[in-house]
Amino acid sequence: MTLFEPRNPGMEKAVNMAVRYLGIRPRSIKEMEHYLEKKGWDQEIISTVVSQLKQHHYLDDETFARMFIENRKKNNPKSKFALTCELRQKGICSSILETLLKDYDDTRMACRALMKKQRQWLHLRPDVKQKKAMNYLRYRGFGYDVCRRAWEDFLVQAKQMEM
Repeated sequence: MTLFEPRNPGMEKAVNMAVRYLGIRPRSIKEMEHYLEKKGWDQEIISTVVSQLKQHHYLDDETFARMFIENRKKNNPKSKFALTCELRQKGICSSILETLLKDYDDTRMACRALMKKQRQWLHLRPDVKQKKAMNYLRYRGFGYDVCRRAWEDFLVQAKQMEM
């Protein structure tokens, strides 16, 4: 089964490349266009392939962004600012980002990020642990106030876990 009728061998090859590329992980429309462009396809074929993939729901920026955000929340928490920058680089428009990130809680995500590092930092002195935590969060795009609140919450949660 192919996405195109009548059969066009060049178009089929481009579609097959695109579908294999999507098989690795979901992609944004911009990522797909860039990939096909890099592979040497002309703009007409790229736009046809992308529109067919969108029509058959293989490409959808909103779905991609939603999955990307959920993945980041679960596996690699970052600040709302860093997440927005990352998704903009992938070609996600501002209106989609506003909708999906309106309830994003930086402090909660920063605490989640710190909890993942708790075991790794157990042996450290408290002042070194705090410095590492602050640097770790700043590297992920969190602002100073968020880092402080997350550190305080982290200390409270760590004491509760000791009890």
